[in-house]
Amino acid sequence: MEGNPRTDLEAIFRAGLAAVDPEAAVRRHVTCEGSQLGLGNRTVDLNTIRHVFVVGAGKGTAPMAKALEDLLGDRIQEGAITVKYGHGLPLGKVQVMEAAHPVPDEAGVEATETLLKVVQKAGEEDLVLTAFSGGGSALTPAPVTPLTLGEKQETTRLLLACGATIQEINAIRKHLSRIKGGGLARAAHPARTFSLILSDVIGDPLDVIASGPTAPDPSTFQDCLDILDRYGLVHQAPPRVVSVLREGRDGRRPETPKPGDAVFQRVENLIVGSNLTALLAARQEAERRGYRCLVLTSRLEGEAREAAKAIAAIAKECAATGTPVGPPACLLFGGETTVTLRGDGKGGRNQEVALACALALEGWEGIFVLSAGTDGTDGPTDAAGAFADGTTAAEARRMGLSPHLFLDRNDAYRFFQKTGGLLITGPTRTNVMDLICVVIR
Repeated sequence: MEGNPRTDLEAIFRAGLAAVDPEAAVRRHVTCEGSQLGLGNRTVDLNTIRHVFVVGAGKGTAPMAKALEDLLGDRIQEGAITVKYGHGLPLGKVQVMEAAHPVPDEAGVEATETLLKVVQKAGEEDLVLTAFSGGGSALTPAPVTPLTLGEKQETTRLLLACGATIQEINAIRKHLSRIKGGGLARAAHPARTFSLILSDVIGDPLDVIASGPTAPDPSTFQDCLDILDRYGLVHQAPPRVVSVLREGRDGRRPETPKPGDAVFQRVENLIVGSNLTALLAARQEAERRGYRCLVLTSRLEGEAREAAKAIAAIAKECAATGTPVGPPACLLFGGETTVTLRGDGKGGRNQEVALACALALEGWEGIFVLSAGTDGTDGPTDAAGAFADGTTAAEARRMGLSPHLFLDRNDAYRFFQKTGGLLITGPTRTNVMDLICVVIR
């Protein structure tokens, strides 16, 4: 095939991004003709609604709110959303607040109080529209008494560093929060609430995305204590966090609202975009460019460097035997891996996948990889991810760099910064986890 494989990889990735543009995703599921508001397969007569309120949180929530403003205009009584720093848009009716992600800050606490105040104004004749996307959990810190933000921050840092899954992290977040785990639904009750959700979690579980502010929470205080025990964090976590969880386990604190709770009688949740949506659009672009394309999973998880070995093994099989597909081929993987920090380096899970692929593919010609986050920010870096191929490791050694050393230090960002493999997109204002694109020429 002619052309630059990196150009193909980036085009395939960006086609996936375009398919999960939050504004377009909302417009596919929400319509407004006269007084008839279409929400998925539901229709609401706005003449029967006294006030419409809009709230939300997440990296992709600003364009979601923009779509709602464009559709509803002055019918919106009041609104407020929280987005990651640099992810805002100028809106009219809806107040846009910015806060920190992935570790929450005081701006997030103040913004969350504003969200709660807005929904608490809603009555039985009102409609609350919520928009949540990836990052919504970290952007809505509302610590239960007597916890401080600092104690929640430290707990989040410990969970992120130990390799806990997003499901485990969010279970604990929900039990330390007044808004997560159905808390927003409880605050909005008895208003009718309709949530539009852009999923950044494997399998799209409503209770996990943004920590499920409008969804029943099946997890318990005991589950949270088990998670801390599993990762050896019971004695590392702030003592008051452990105390709150134990009080809840012992029935001295109310549990999060469970399935069947009355607060969910007038709540509906709708997924408007997901990782699979992005993968299917990426496949279309790959096929348009002449590749035989397979979408292998939207549920990739586990340690980043171990996932990379599996990805490289499948790619090598394709190159060597044409199984399960022969060149020119494109393999697509979606999901979200984790990184257990062992070193003092800088990077993110996608850059770590790419670096581990570079080592696993060393010496194999014609196999090219891009691993990137759909939100445009991989870990605490300005890169979305990185490119790698069978020559990356050898070229690095010629520059006097040791790929293994960089991987051991979790320093993939600096590795690709030196070798020229970073993909920098800037904020994409969407988030449906990660896409890993492999082309075999």
